[in-house]
Amino acid sequence: MKKTFLYLALASLTIVSCRKDVEEIIPEVSIETQNTYDDQAAQAFLQNHYLDEKGNLQDLVATDTVHVKLADMIPAPVTLPSGVIYLVRAGAQPDPGTPVGTYDELHLMSASYSYLAEEFEGKARFGPPSLFRNTISGTGIPETDPSYYYVKKSVLEKATYAPAKERKYYEIEGFQEGLKHFAAFNLPDESNYNLQGVIIVPSRAAFARDEHYNYTGISYRNRSFVFNFQIYKSIFSAEPR
Repeated sequence: MKKTFLYLALASLTIVSCRKDVEEIIPEVSIETQNTYDDQAAQAFLQNHYLDEKGNLQDLVATDTVHVKLADMIPAPVTLPSGVIYLVRAGAQPDPGTPVGTYDELHLMSASYSYLAEEFEGKARFGPPSLFRNTISGTGIPETDPSYYYVKKSVLEKATYAPAKERKYYEIEGFQEGLKHFAAFNLPDESNYNLQGVIIVPSRAAFARDEHYNYTGISYRNRSFVFNFQIYKSIFSAEPR
């Protein structure tokens, strides 16, 4: 019996040792370098993805000669001075649509992920995706009034933690900026979806290296976001809510 315990102990030590051998700590780069990685990775993303018939983002394989990569779509992706990239999907926009206001209540269908842009073999690209929101594969019902677009005054006023009293703790500025280039439908939440486009937000236009709300249990420090979405409804508000 003692030998059995000894063997188990040795095996456990071996496993722990192996784990330590394969663990890799990636040092944080300068903000300037991270910004460069983000921009290069976003451009690579445009080259390596396409939109399917419902507007969902899909991986584009090198041998694919059928689908049009995001970079070659018409209208072409637009890069804003902030580094935010937005792509309006032709034929999937409301006509007429409702402008999206700063204080409006949104009903948003989306499949959105965050990524850490890193250097691989001399080139920057996004690492594995981390789910941020997916109402398509989840409830199938749009998310209502997401605080990463606009956080209510009542939330800020009730906060006891100092950073949580500020909008930047919750809101993704680059997403707000990109969404202004789209209009909202006026659809019941139960309607089938047809995604309008894509917004890529570099980390500097998201949470950068600031503290932020715990949306999914992971840190969004240095992480970029890719939003693939449809605005089902925008309920107008002229003043902060």
